[in-house]
Amino acid sequence: MGATRDARLWLALLVFSACAPPRQAQFTLSGCAALDAVWGGPSDWEPSPDPVLEPGPAGAWDSVDALNPTIVRWRGGWLNLYSGFDGKRWRTGLARSSDGLHWHKDGSEPILAPDPSSWEADYIAANGATAVRDGKLWHWYQAGPRNRTRLGLAVSGDGAAWTKDPSPVFETGAAGAWDEAAVGDPYALACGEYFYLFYLGQDRFGVQRLGVARSLDGRHWQRSHRNPILETGGAGEFDERGLGEPAVLFARDQYWMLYVGRDASEQRRLGWARSADGVVWSKSGPILSGAQPWNQPVVCDPDWVVVDGRLQVIYGGGNRPSPDENLNGRIGLAALAE
Repeated sequence: MGATRDARLWLALLVFSACAPPRQAQFTLSGCAALDAVWGGPSDWEPSPDPVLEPGPAGAWDSVDALNPTIVRWRGGWLNLYSGFDGKRWRTGLARSSDGLHWHKDGSEPILAPDPSSWEADYIAANGATAVRDGKLWHWYQAGPRNRTRLGLAVSGDGAAWTKDPSPVFETGAAGAWDEAAVGDPYALACGEYFYLFYLGQDRFGVQRLGVARSLDGRHWQRSHRNPILETGGAGEFDERGLGEPAVLFARDQYWMLYVGRDASEQRRLGWARSADGVVWSKSGPILSGAQPWNQPVVCDPDWVVVDGRLQVIYGGGNRPSPDENLNGRIGLAALAE
């Protein structure tokens, strides 16, 4: 009887744990290294007129869209874990650069693809975020069916061979929460003993906002009790339809975020926000719109790269105003004006 009772108690604890809402905590960001670049905050940007990374040829895994650049400094160069779409599914590929300005694809095959026999389903294993710790690359990526994406983790020692965790490491929120329907668009910082993850959350009505979480091991996460940390704009504003794709850095004793705003016509632009602690944010309005035929309706997916002491933004862009895919997406570069 005692053994049976213990087994039932253990089963009840497992069921409760599986159904329990995600953990929340009060925290602020700490231990983040300051940006080593000449930079005085939001200012004018000088976009390069042409993309720096194009989609692949017809039939390639990235033939329709090449978007979501994810930049990391690695062994004297830069890696770009970008997302490619072939009209059916999203996968993750690798591009390399020796100078942060000129990029070449590392082979013709993706490095991560969705596994239809697992929780990932067969639509997406992309839209990721990368951090370096203990000499390894840690990459969190979006996966799952279209109506319920979650975040997985893959780790690599060389950027070519990756080992995925068998289960998602970041789940959707509890029933009724602002992120109950889907989570995605992660951006990772390795600061001190913690990983911090900024991410998009979607509620049951399709509204998309931004939140933050922290983890000691990259697999078990605490959401901020202040989530969502960034709300959509009011009627007529550039981010009234939704927010996404945050990119965060620490400079001049403040945290700065580039994020994507969608307006009522699905035009997308980049906006600024700033914070003293990485949790409480204030917006500063749009700062980068598309000006070329290839990116006029859509500028999205920002990340940072510092080249010769100058801050640059690498970003996605497309010529079709769609919220997700089939943009004729390419990757471009913009430098902070001197």
